[in-house]
Amino acid sequence: MGTSTRHIAIKEIYKTLFSVFGPQKWWPAKTRLEIIVGAILVQNTNWNNTEKAISNLRKHNLLSIERLRSVSTRQLSLLVKPSGYFRVKTKRLKNFVYFLFKEFDGDLKKMAKEEAWALRQKLLSVNGIGPETADSIILYAFNKPIFVVDAYTRRIFSRHKLAKGTEDYRTLQNLFLESLDSNVAIFNEYHALIVHLAKTFCKSKKPLCKQCPLRDFSHTI
Repeated sequence: MGTSTRHIAIKEIYKTLFSVFGPQKWWPAKTRLEIIVGAILVQNTNWNNTEKAISNLRKHNLLSIERLRSVSTRQLSLLVKPSGYFRVKTKRLKNFVYFLFKEFDGDLKKMAKEEAWALRQKLLSVNGIGPETADSIILYAFNKPIFVVDAYTRRIFSRHKLAKGTEDYRTLQNLFLESLDSNVAIFNEYHALIVHLAKTFCKSKKPLCKQCPLRDFSHTI
């Protein structure tokens, strides 16, 4: 399949999913910091577990930079335990807070002024923050135009022969960046729609292909 054909298909898939599912209203969070914390805690787990951990932090009034900085590692690890790998994730939260003070004086408003790709490079220097987490923070917390790729993206688009599924992160990300207008709202919705489709129809073991909104798509691309 030619590159231009793939670009057209990716646009059409977005239109189809949006018409079927409607706006997803992501990221489900109250503050910019809560989005960042959620992006770190959701690694290797589902959102329900992440929500439990965030709820614990909220109840203990820890969803502030200063409180996350001063809270003990032990207490923090107990509160984020529902998200799994809680010792590792505690270190990653602390790593982010250290980074924020080192690079931006602990000020998320200063961080928000950084250009998207420059910010991405800085975030990737933080131990425990990989491409997907960095891009989620950039897109959802700071409303900067970058496309988030995850396992659901690989699953869906490899099944529709638009990707191999074995590409490195940047190669697959570039496919979307080159196919779509650089638009925060579209990048936001598209990623959320991909997640919704994967959880509802394009499941890993028993996909519901006959009911899927993209069931006829492979025959048209």
